[in-house]
Amino acid sequence: MTTPVTDALTLKPQGEDLIAHLSGDFSNGMQHQPPEAGFPFGGLLAALCAQAMRQGLGLTAPLRSLAVQYLSAARFDDDVRFRPSLLRGGRSVAYAAVQAHQDGRLTHNGAATFGGDGDGPTIAQISAPPPPLDSLDPAATIAGPMAPRFAQHVEFRFDGGPNILGGNEGRPVVERLWMRIADGRPLDELRLCYLLDALYPPAWTASRRPPMMTTVDLRYDILADPTPETSPDGWAFFEFRMLDLGLGWTVDDAVCWGADGRALALSRQRRKLIPPRRAAREG
Repeated sequence: MTTPVTDALTLKPQGEDLIAHLSGDFSNGMQHQPPEAGFPFGGLLAALCAQAMRQGLGLTAPLRSLAVQYLSAARFDDDVRFRPSLLRGGRSVAYAAVQAHQDGRLTHNGAATFGGDGDGPTIAQISAPPPPLDSLDPAATIAGPMAPRFAQHVEFRFDGGPNILGGNEGRPVVERLWMRIADGRPLDELRLCYLLDALYPPAWTASRRPPMMTTVDLRYDILADPTPETSPDGWAFFEFRMLDLGLGWTVDDAVCWGADGRALALSRQRRKLIPPRRAAREG
């Protein structure tokens, strides 16, 4: 029996810290391998950083931005301890930080901005509405022994993909798809944090032999809170795009769109390429 996403996002208070148990069900390793062949999924850890700041500091305003540095890989053999701090709290905006430790070792450093909406001019940037969900092939998904373990908690519906392992070779490195958490519950900020990282690196579609890589930092900007109208039954449309690959790095962007074509959130992720010899040792 797998651990539900809701349980994986639960933090338990312990002194000044909030404790998360990292289940192997959320490994980025492949399903045919033991969880320890990979590491805890970065989107889950980003969501836990956001939740630790909200819960630990009693913040009620919506999450507007989140930045996480992945300092060292967390493991499945010990709980992670999150310690949030309020940098500045105001009437309209609050600035918070969090550090995560495991067995005395610093694993993550995060910062977030929380703020309520207000009156002011509005210029809505509306894209063309995404393709209807029911127009896409349900078989266009990620499944099977080569899928990462964390993907078992997500429903995917690709628009022209998946193109992993060279499907985008010689053309724009972009993947477009509908996604939702498989339990079908409404999309909220934590589930959005999970989904904004719930796809393989776009660079893995540009070549049949993609390089290995590890996330260094990940940033989210939430533009509008999901609603049942913009995210029916928990679904939202995502576009993942590689911006650059070179000099030992790759940088990606993702945009989350509501059903009406309104942008809900943005992400940018920087990954460091792992030299082949080191990748062989770690594999």
